[in-house]
Amino acid sequence: MRLPRRVPWRAIAELDQVCSWIFADENDIDAKEQAVNRLIAWKAVTSLPHALESTLMILSVTLLDFSLSQKSSASANLHLRQSYATAVIRLVNGLVDPLQVGAYARSIAAIAAQLGLPPWLVELRHAATHEELPSLELLREAARESLSWLFNHYFLPTLNPSSSSPSSSAFIRPVSPLLKRYKALLKLTIRDASVRNQYKPDIEACLRDIERWIAEGKVAASTSTDTLGWDDYMSRNDEDEDVAEKWALDRLCVELMERGALVPLSKRKRVPSTDEFWPQKENLSLWTPLLSHLQTHHSGFSSVLTNRILSHLLSEQAPVDVTLDVIQLDPEEPGVMHMDISYDMCLARWIAWVVNVWNSDREEGDYDPRKEIYVRLAAALAPGNTTMLTRRKTLTSLLNALSQGNAELEKATALLIPNSDNVKCQQWHQDDLAEMDKRLHILVSCDPINGKPDDVPEVTVTASSESHETSHQESLPLGWRSLSPSSSWKPCPIGLYVTGES
Repeated sequence: MRLPRRVPWRAIAELDQVCSWIFADENDIDAKEQAVNRLIAWKAVTSLPHALESTLMILSVTLLDFSLSQKSSASANLHLRQSYATAVIRLVNGLVDPLQVGAYARSIAAIAAQLGLPPWLVELRHAATHEELPSLELLREAARESLSWLFNHYFLPTLNPSSSSPSSSAFIRPVSPLLKRYKALLKLTIRDASVRNQYKPDIEACLRDIERWIAEGKVAASTSTDTLGWDDYMSRNDEDEDVAEKWALDRLCVELMERGALVPLSKRKRVPSTDEFWPQKENLSLWTPLLSHLQTHHSGFSSVLTNRILSHLLSEQAPVDVTLDVIQLDPEEPGVMHMDISYDMCLARWIAWVVNVWNSDREEGDYDPRKEIYVRLAAALAPGNTTMLTRRKTLTSLLNALSQGNAELEKATALLIPNSDNVKCQQWHQDDLAEMDKRLHILVSCDPINGKPDDVPEVTVTASSESHETSHQESLPLGWRSLSPSSSWKPCPIGLYVTGES
């Protein structure tokens, strides 16, 4: 849960006023001075987000340019060029550097493109840093372009959150081609171990591409109002709650759950040959290198993967693409569908594998994901819960697999899911009819108002009555039995009425 954020303005109307001072009239110098003074006052109270910090720098240089416009000295010109260049450099670096994380670096141009920054601003930043300073006219145009970008990507979304900002639809390329490429390379090395060294560079390059895709996903998740606002400023100092990374890993896990990835296309390959509740050995050999690589570079990957799979297993909603997880029973009845149990069972086996392999070296007192998953499964399998009927077998198998080796969980599982093998069916005896008849007479002879027997004589079971009932029962053919000798029921052949007419 995020902490309440601290902002310098008392009401959003103050930020709206600053925005109008800056962008209402480009030539209104007095209004821009008011905006600078207000931003400086806010900065004295608390730190400003990067968007407002960059706005303050660009406005300050603009006012300096206006005050030095009467002077044409070379020193004044150089001072303005350096000030403009510094403002643009800090704007680009402040936006890109927080997103330049991960095991494999990405180019500034690629990140800036996802943020929607004009490419020529990135080139100008490079020229101002490593080459000769650009001309004053070009730097002035860069300052105007920067303010325009800040207006569209920060001020407007902040002042009107309901409106769709351009950054909210950031593009992220699909990861499925990378996963298919990885799968093809691993299959070659599994079938022929002699070519493992030959394809090792290609596999490592594929892993790097997947890491770059995760970095792109983090940028896509961060390109919102929060990126330039206060929520992002707060989250950058909290490494344990990297929301952007979790979002990117979740998108990757969705692709991994597709058929052809963690779940083989062939149903025969989904069922392991051993009794252990793990994926098939060939499937483990294919995907373990990638999963281990992701877990090494992203410690929260195992949690994201198990939560995503568990959310699918605990959901009763039909999948969006019925060709993936649903089998049509009758081709003439498109509405009759049946969930693919082997698909769910294969995903459940991956949860058991992740929990047992990646949490085996957990120290006492550390966070135990096994218990958290167990609690969610137990809630779904609780008595009286009828929402998980379609996946009850899968959830029960996963629950038993997680409880193995843990005395506490095994005891809870025995109470939650009784062993049906130990329940013996009660055998039916002929004497039970006499007992039922006795109870019937007792109930009939009771007064429902006073709760006392009527004036009828008390029913007693004597030896003569028992012998009469026994002889009457022995005279009846095998099959249905009469509960009372006084009933009007008579045995007759099947297909005939009591009157004997067909």
